Amino acid sequence: MQENQQLIRNFYTAFQQRDHAGMNACYHPDIHFSDPAFGDLHGKRAMAMWHMLCERGKDLQVSFRDVMATQNNGQAQWEAVYTFSTGRKVHNRISANFDFGDGRIIRHADQFDFYRWMRMALGVPGTLVGWTPMMKNRVRVTAVAGLDKFIANHPEYR
Repeated sequence: MQENQQLIRNFYTAFQQRDHAGMNACYHPDIHFSDPAFGDLHGKRAMAMWHMLCERGKDLQVSFRDVMATQNNGQAQWEAVYTFSTGRKVHNRISANFDFGDGRIIRHADQFDFYRWMRMALGVPGTLVGWTPMMKNRVRVTAVAGLDKFIANHPEYR
């Protein structure tokens, strides 16, 4: 369905411009987002994550392709290139799946090779232990703690 394809394109075009408000306008208020780094986020927490990533991604470059959608669901491939907090360059390749409701994205699930990401973001430690459940959990706890701190400073997401 053309409207939903355009909705996905609008979402990623806003991301390219680091326009978190434009991204969040594509989301249903009851959005359910998930990915390997943040886990499951709902509603305003998901929207806050994009705001945080847009604000912190000083050298962030986003590209997207292969946008397809029907009346109920869609998908896209997207890539993010940025400098992680360790100072290491990351080039992440992500597959996104979407569900739609009331003319907006109500479910957004990103998947990527987490071990590959760990190797790029963390270097040798990521290579040595990035595949372990303990390290994956540590990254998720750190990501969620960063999001919690961001939300504490942005009352619009509480």
